[in-house]
Amino acid sequence: MGKGDKRSRRGKINRGTYGNRRPHHRRKGSGKEQ
Repeated sequence: MGKGDKRSRRGKINRGTYGNRRPHHRRKGSGKEQ
């Protein structure tokens, strides 16, 4: 449930990976996603 958790959105952001928890398309919010 933190930066080290690859199943969570926060962990995916930390690792720079994408998945169901962190889709590649952005809607709105921070401009980190492409």
